[in-house]
Amino acid sequence: MIALVNRCAGRWGVVPGQPGPYGDAMDNGPLTGVRVIELAGIGPGPFAAMMLADLGADVVRVDRIGGGGFGDLPGDLLNRNRRSLAVDLKTPEGREVVLALVAGADALIEGFRPGVTERLGLGPDDCHATNPRLVYGRMTGWGQDGPLAHTAGHDIDYLALTGALHGVGRAGERPVPPMNLLGDFGGGGMMLALGVVAALYAVRAGAPGQVVDAAIVDGVSVLATQIHALRRVGMWQDPRGVNLLDGGAPFYDTYECADGRHLAVGALEPRFYDELVRLTGFPLDGDEAPDRHDPANWPALRAAWARLFRTRTRDEWAALLAGSDACVAPVLDWAEAPEHPHLAARKVFVAPDGVPQPAPAPRFSATPTSVRRPPPRPGEHTDEVLAEAGLDAARIAALRAAGTVA
Repeated sequence: MIALVNRCAGRWGVVPGQPGPYGDAMDNGPLTGVRVIELAGIGPGPFAAMMLADLGADVVRVDRIGGGGFGDLPGDLLNRNRRSLAVDLKTPEGREVVLALVAGADALIEGFRPGVTERLGLGPDDCHATNPRLVYGRMTGWGQDGPLAHTAGHDIDYLALTGALHGVGRAGERPVPPMNLLGDFGGGGMMLALGVVAALYAVRAGAPGQVVDAAIVDGVSVLATQIHALRRVGMWQDPRGVNLLDGGAPFYDTYECADGRHLAVGALEPRFYDELVRLTGFPLDGDEAPDRHDPANWPALRAAWARLFRTRTRDEWAALLAGSDACVAPVLDWAEAPEHPHLAARKVFVAPDGVPQPAPAPRFSATPTSVRRPPPRPGEHTDEVLAEAGLDAARIAALRAAGTVA
């Protein structure tokens, strides 16, 4: 074990600037030169790893031998921009392989329940004994401690306990799950990626390696900071669907058009609302335009706007209001979004090898990012990664024969 780790301590990884499979050359993102080990999971952990990989880090995903399960969907775009090594983590030899990679890495990401990696011999203490400068990122829903830490949960459960789910939905109706974007990816994976980058910055400034405990309940609560601030000063009511930003205000809502499709109206400020009124000719003959500042008028005002918007199709309204400060946008579906002129002009979506997908974000003027690699098959790069780690062909063959790697 010691010999294997020592052979890997000199660093391993791809060479920046060399040709990549998705283009003539790989762009060097701001995290070029950073090495990350990802213990394969689902949802927020892979999203955090994707963010780091999109930003240029060399991320190696340690998959299960044989794959399988929701987290191993073929071509899963969350797994882009990295390589895959398939290892049996339940064997002593598999543990040695991972610790060997840890010796030359800057960070590790895992998304198991608390205590699982410790039982595998790959917990923070094990990894820091091998590499004291390692940033050890942990992704869970409930966190590493607390009464619920060891129980199962999903995005909807974490949103429920933080109060965030309570605030999403129409007045007088039940809460509506906002897909899993708010919890898994916003409060979870994005927070983990930020935490890992911050800890890496600290290490490069002389701090020791440390554990980043990213819990979705923590992250979602932070995302809701403004709502808590508004409640504190009496500007947000606890019932859902009656507030300025939750669909309660008729000038911040969606409306059905003549063709059954919808517009999103966000004319919050008076000057934007005045522009909307001017361009649309609001109200229709026979309707009134009550004072929008009095919430008591909101039901009547919403009904008047609803009648107006049903007089034209979505795209007719979008054409009329395009380029204005009325703060109106057509509600596009998943297929329409990449074709919108603004998103197309900014290349918000890319299609390497004909596979449409969101482009990496944010953008950097001096260290541009790109989609450099397609999602790998589990174990697609096992030999390549082990060879870079210093293992010779005979040793790799022996590990394969023993079923330790695949």
